[in-house]
Amino acid sequence: MSSAMLEVSGVRLVTHGRSPCLSCRGGRMLCGRSYCPILSKAEALIKHLREVKSIRVEGSSPPGIFVGRMGYPKVYAGPMTPPFRGDTSILDAPERWVGKSFQEIIDYRYSLIRGKRLMAVDGAADPDEFLSTLQELSMASGPVDSEALLKRRPSNIIVLSEFSQPFGPSAPLKDYRVESIKTDHRIEEAFYDGDLPASKAVISLYREGVPVTSVQRCFSAGVLGIRSKRRLVPTRWAITAVDDIVSKAMLIGIRDYPLINEFRTYSFKHLGNMFAALLYPSRWEFEWIEAWFPGTTWNVDGWRPELIGDHEGFKGRSEYAHEIGGCYYAARLAAVEALEREKRQAGVLILREIYPDYVLPVGVWNVRESVRRLLDTGYERFDRAEDAVKALMNRLKVPYRTWLSKSKLLQGLLVQERLESFFPKSGGQWIT
Repeated sequence: MSSAMLEVSGVRLVTHGRSPCLSCRGGRMLCGRSYCPILSKAEALIKHLREVKSIRVEGSSPPGIFVGRMGYPKVYAGPMTPPFRGDTSILDAPERWVGKSFQEIIDYRYSLIRGKRLMAVDGAADPDEFLSTLQELSMASGPVDSEALLKRRPSNIIVLSEFSQPFGPSAPLKDYRVESIKTDHRIEEAFYDGDLPASKAVISLYREGVPVTSVQRCFSAGVLGIRSKRRLVPTRWAITAVDDIVSKAMLIGIRDYPLINEFRTYSFKHLGNMFAALLYPSRWEFEWIEAWFPGTTWNVDGWRPELIGDHEGFKGRSEYAHEIGGCYYAARLAAVEALEREKRQAGVLILREIYPDYVLPVGVWNVRESVRRLLDTGYERFDRAEDAVKALMNRLKVPYRTWLSKSKLLQGLLVQERLESFFPKSGGQWIT
């Protein structure tokens, strides 16, 4: 496939194949968005590139690390450091990003310069000096003053294939030094327990109140698990793995809780996304469906919303949710947390509509934190499934029949209600 080069706002953009970006150049909005995501990326990127005067980057890591996945089992990994000092914790704390604007979030992501080195993932079991420092950084309880010496100035090339989610400029790392690191004692205890399996360490840290993103960071750095089996885990994989491990652990108890006794609907809008949920009296079952509208990242040239989703029954999933990926596990974790707070179980249907003003995919965190907020707000109560479904659909733009054609849970719920209408209230005999 051919590639082409384009200059936008002083940043070189590489696009594969024929792209409308080459014709548009951020001026005609040929993609259908309300403003150019490439210009938005470029403006944030160039702002911080200008702050990097040399190959030496001095600043306070939030803390943050990144482990790539290309070339696995040899991957590029390294620290993320902004070119300034102070309380930078928000730069890598998605739990605090709900309510922030696109520009603020992009700015957070691009503030972080990624220094990287190629290393074998199994090096985490017996780390060299650099990896040992990286692991210690992943366990930090707050920002860490550090200095990264790069082999060259950070690259300002953005590869355009599917409008990559925001990540900062990067460069090969020559040397990395940190000042004293204050580690989170809960993570440190797990680190020194070389006989504790990684999954049990993840569950323990979560239950002790360590934020999910902090657990994901140290999981990625290979500081958890049986010492001889510790591995670096690509950031993308670590995020989903932790969401999956934690939610599965909580579901063991939730499956024994009493059912909720009403139908509930919830809604929450964030960053051009509408999230809507239906909880209903049932043993645990879960479904997550997304509807990408024309003009959005994954449906640029479409003429109608494209739906994608997955579901699970009472016993859970036996296979990875390939169709929807990490968003499924992020949403499921948030749903399980809500049920755990109430000590109840329920059927959970969560629908997400993505509109054209969702100009950039900002990461799986957006789903987790938005669904957390969704299920932590007030809800409407109903006695009948039909009434609850009608209320749910009133908050969405995709037609009811379109959702029904895709949703296994919705189909089952409405069929069940129709069947129950044939039973007398006092018992289980068919009315003839």
